[in-house]
Amino acid sequence: MVVIGVVAMIMARSYKIGTASAMGPGFFPLMVGAVIALAGVAIIAQARFEPDAASREQPKAEWRGWACIVCSLIAFIVLGQYAGLLPATFAAVFISALGDRSNSWRSALLLSLAICLVAVVVFWWLLQVQFPLFVWN
Repeated sequence: MVVIGVVAMIMARSYKIGTASAMGPGFFPLMVGAVIALAGVAIIAQARFEPDAASREQPKAEWRGWACIVCSLIAFIVLGQYAGLLPATFAAVFISALGDRSNSWRSALLLSLAICLVAVVVFWWLLQVQFPLFVWN
């Protein structure tokens, strides 16, 4: 992860970075690369100081979670293209939330509705991202 983050930061330098108040096209990839690199450093630090990590039992793969996350990404791409921001966001969050065995249908529904509200406020209203809320074709 550290290498991926550093490579992303190096590649972002080929674009105009700008400032925090006047962001250029390279600002976001630079920040994402930095976060990824820092997350990698945190993982390395945690693994280094964790006692006897090799002797612990390995957890079983959570195939339900993996499947729900992959399906939510596909749903967001397809619904974003053909239905708009709100249906895509709702579907992605709802499907992802069902990947956690401790979530119920009701909690997944409430979380999806809350994130849709956040998406409207942040992306459509504040940032004015050119992504229609609904596609009416």
